[in-house]
Amino acid sequence: MLESSFIFLDGIGESTEQRLWDQGIDTWQTFLTVSTIPGIPKARKALYDAELRTALHHLECGDAKYFAQCLKSRDHWRLFENFRENTAFLDIETNGAPADSGYITVVGIYGRHGMTALVHEDTLTHDRLREELEQYDLLVTFFGSGFDLPYIRNQFPRISLDHPHFDLCFAARRLGYKGGLKHIEGEFDLQRPSNVEGLTGWDAVLLWQAWCTGDADAGARLLEYNEMDVKNLEPLAERIFQKLKQRYQPTVLPDYMKPRNTQSR
Repeated sequence: MLESSFIFLDGIGESTEQRLWDQGIDTWQTFLTVSTIPGIPKARKALYDAELRTALHHLECGDAKYFAQCLKSRDHWRLFENFRENTAFLDIETNGAPADSGYITVVGIYGRHGMTALVHEDTLTHDRLREELEQYDLLVTFFGSGFDLPYIRNQFPRISLDHPHFDLCFAARRLGYKGGLKHIEGEFDLQRPSNVEGLTGWDAVLLWQAWCTGDADAGARLLEYNEMDVKNLEPLAERIFQKLKQRYQPTVLPDYMKPRNTQSR
């Protein structure tokens, strides 16, 4: 999907991108191959060619952060396929207070390195969190742009959260799904173990309070709840991505309809 995206080029929006796709210009390589494109002046095409070659270079280098700057945040989902193997699924729990007066109790991170739970006044330190996040190219959350990431920035202001970010909450809304994570999980038939099924963010606050008074079982349940919050993001992201891709990807044209004129490289 990323290599079919042209909306990061200055002056190209979704309608122009769709027009390019309809003309059979469905990848960066195809764009670079043709010498002329109707509606795009020769001088502007030369600028676009240079930008696309730069984008290809950064993609070959695995530089996801380059595309975080190029693409609007609502379009970071287009990176998921290319950077899927190095994606971190992230969710936090807090003590229930706002970021300026509260604190994070658990940061859950799940990816190719497995499940990591960083706990307040134990493993959750600035250096450990930074090290964990630096291992990944893309972050996936549910409403992380409105809660998780701002809270982390407030608590750990020296950590650079400049990853591209696929926020499933807003991506789901584009597809017509509404409600919180648990509701949308139900829409996609995603289940949770009975031990944590039905628990909410407020239950996570109560479990933390109980853990702080010595209830080890409450602590184990909190960590299991957070782990399911994080791990369920993976299949949810895959399904939402596929639905977005089906809606926005170019139509595959037969070979005889594809542009054939070429330019020297």
